[in-house]
Amino acid sequence: MVGGERVSKASPRIEAYGTVDELNTFIACLLEEIDNEHDRKFLLRIQYNLFSLGSYLASEAGTMTCPVSEENVKEIELEMDGIDTILPPLKHFILPGGCKSNALAHVCRTVCRRAERNIFKITEIDKMNENALQYVNRLSDYFFLLSRKQNYLKNSGEIIWENPCK
Repeated sequence: MVGGERVSKASPRIEAYGTVDELNTFIACLLEEIDNEHDRKFLLRIQYNLFSLGSYLASEAGTMTCPVSEENVKEIELEMDGIDTILPPLKHFILPGGCKSNALAHVCRTVCRRAERNIFKITEIDKMNENALQYVNRLSDYFFLLSRKQNYLKNSGEIIWENPCK
């Protein structure tokens, strides 16, 4: 841990910052497939925020101020609002896929959800700034919308889930 404290590899903090690091790595893969310069810059800001968040998660409770602010959460929400205005309404459940950047955005979304669950586990034993949890929660929703945007921009159809039980 930051500061030298030794903890188990199974510690919720280790799990959380390891998963945030994994997410950051998958974002790097996604960036290699994103053509839109605005989206590339936004994803890079997310990477910086996640790197700082990882440091916070790797610190003992109360030793570091959370680097993720309410403003960071609002930035994601505004970005999602912007994406939502260009997408057709969602009328069905959809599956990941259609183009590579869509699939990678879905990988980011699912890893982000795991990071959120891991951060939540910390809140059961330690104090945690709620902006950290809120940021990661909104971030997974952003990746869902970004995945849809990728199919839209690349003229790839969304894969509609067909209920086999009908």
